[in-house]
Amino acid sequence: MSSLEFNNRLNDMATLLQSFAYSLTKNTEDARDLYQETAFRALTNREKFRPGTNFKAWLFTIMKNIFINNYRKKVKANTIMDATDNQYYINSGKNAIGNKAESSIMMKELTKMIDKLDDSIRIPFLMHYQGYKYQEIADYLDLPLGTVKSRIFFARKDLKGQIKKSYGQLNFFKKDIEVQ
Repeated sequence: MSSLEFNNRLNDMATLLQSFAYSLTKNTEDARDLYQETAFRALTNREKFRPGTNFKAWLFTIMKNIFINNYRKKVKANTIMDATDNQYYINSGKNAIGNKAESSIMMKELTKMIDKLDDSIRIPFLMHYQGYKYQEIADYLDLPLGTVKSRIFFARKDLKGQIKKSYGQLNFFKKDIEVQ
C-alpha cells in the first residue's frame, strides 16, 4: 500500500475514529488527543499494516490499546505509596501492648446470653456459628431447611434484644434500628 493510499484511507476513517475516541473518553479534549495519538501511531507504524486485512479494525485496535495504556498510567499515577513511618504515636515505642480484657469480658457475657437461649434455637445457632452450612445443620437435626434458617434468625433476633437490654443503644445497632 502506497503512502498516499494509506493517508487517504486514514482520512476517510477520521470521523469514525473521532466518534470512537469520544465514546471511550467521554470528553471532547481527551477524544481529540486520543485521535491524534492514534493517527500518529498509525502513520509511524504504517509498514506494520498488512494489505488485505481490515484497516478499520487495525486503527480501532491501536486506539483502544492507547486508551487502555493511558488509563492504566492514570490509575498508577493516582495511587499513592507512602513508605514513611507512621507518626501517630509520637512518643510511644514501636511495640504496642494490647489489652484484651474488655473483649474477653464481652465474650463471657455473650456466651451467657447464648446459654439463656432455648435449645431449639441455640443449637442451630451455635452450629451455624461454628461454620456448619444450613443444609448440614438441617440434615444433622433432621429438620427442614427453612426451619433451620428461621431458628437461626430468631436466635440472632433474641440475642440482639438481650444486648440492647444490657447495653442500651450502641452504635453497632444503628443500622439494624433504621431497617426495622
